[in-house]
Amino acid sequence: MLKKMNPIDFDRVYQILEQSFPVDERRPYEAQRALLAEPRYSILVKREGEAILGFFATWELDGVLFLEHFAVDPAARNGGVGSQMLTELLTHATKPVCLEVEPPADELTRRRVAFYERHGMVLNSYPYTQPAMAEGQSPVPLLIMTSGEAVSKARFEELRLLLYRYVYHVL
Repeated sequence: MLKKMNPIDFDRVYQILEQSFPVDERRPYEAQRALLAEPRYSILVKREGEAILGFFATWELDGVLFLEHFAVDPAARNGGVGSQMLTELLTHATKPVCLEVEPPADELTRRRVAFYERHGMVLNSYPYTQPAMAEGQSPVPLLIMTSGEAVSKARFEELRLLLYRYVYHVL
């Protein structure tokens, strides 16, 4: 069962984040930790005993739940943990869900997109760039996936503006 992270577990969650995302797709430690004070931001963890198997970093935005990060501990991968977590999150979400994903250009990125598609997420083809997450980092070309169905160009633009305003603070 997914539970809100206890702040004392932040270091372990950040360690999983570092193991799972390239530097341009994550904030530095202090900037990530500072988000815990942001009311729209939450980290949900999946535990087995004391071990954290995986987590979601989410943003409650107007009309959408944004999954900023979703990662499973490398030692727990390929055993269905991620699938269980995503199913639980999508089942209990009270609003549509969206996330950023790398374009399906190679075997790994195609498998990642297919994983989300198996769980009812839809890849939207509109061009999108994740702004740089910190000074010295680079913007990242990504795509947006949404739960249930593809979105119109107008809705995509609304989502992009929400992310740029509340998550990346570039507007």
